[in-house]
Amino acid sequence: MIEYNETIEEFLAQHADDVEKAVREAAAAEIMPRFRQLADHEIAQKSGPHDLVTDADRLAERRLTASLGALLPGSVVVGEEAVHADPDVYDAIQGDAPVWIVDPVDGTRQFVHGDPAFCTLVTLVRHGVPLASWTYAAARDQLATAVRGRGAHLDGVPLRAGAPRPGRDLEVATSHPDYTTDAQKRALFGLWTDGVRPRPCGSAGLEYLAVARGELDAVAFSWEAAWDHAAGILLVEEAGGAHLTHTGEPFRVTGGNALPFTAARDAATAARIAGLLSGGVGQAA
Repeated sequence: MIEYNETIEEFLAQHADDVEKAVREAAAAEIMPRFRQLADHEIAQKSGPHDLVTDADRLAERRLTASLGALLPGSVVVGEEAVHADPDVYDAIQGDAPVWIVDPVDGTRQFVHGDPAFCTLVTLVRHGVPLASWTYAAARDQLATAVRGRGAHLDGVPLRAGAPRPGRDLEVATSHPDYTTDAQKRALFGLWTDGVRPRPCGSAGLEYLAVARGELDAVAFSWEAAWDHAAGILLVEEAGGAHLTHTGEPFRVTGGNALPFTAARDAATAARIAGLLSGGVGQAA
């Protein structure tokens, strides 16, 4: 059982509300005023047409970097846009200092298209272990939080993922084909079988929240960027769910995972999905 570093536990007891305030303020100042108001010059492509960045992403991350760093002296911030500018920033996840992992707008494509299905993700990590997370869907004014060993909540109400109803097809949100290798496509194709109903994923953070709420049975993802997964992995865990790579190992925020991986409502569902992914990998060989 992973235990807290005492100073981090004390910090969370004293300042969790301050982190929530920082997340809400960043969204209110930099994200929501641009929602459905973006000009063309405020949108750019990174690696391709499905990988977008906006002024809202950049400015919200800049604000969160300042506010979160000030809340916990000695901590470092690993944000998606900072890593895009300097990949070496990502190495801090492997270090000894507490790390804030930030995705300022998870679901930028949805944000750009005026779809409210986006969120801001913040996770406090130490030694590669997620200790607390905040998932804020600003357009819906929903805030999900998780603290390791203390449960998951949505707007203050406890979350329990529960088990899927027997006999019903499992609904699984999967990676967009544009972000998968040929081998990963074949692995994910293992989900196209009786009793499973795969569909393309939207915002990863909101898909994880749907799993934690028991509205979605599992996710199956083929990439491991920590800003997309750290908050959701902890949220699902604390709601009673589980996560596994296709080789049967828990997903590691620090990377080096066998991909694809799954996070699911309960351990049995995670094992079933991981087995189907593993079968797809076998077919790829």
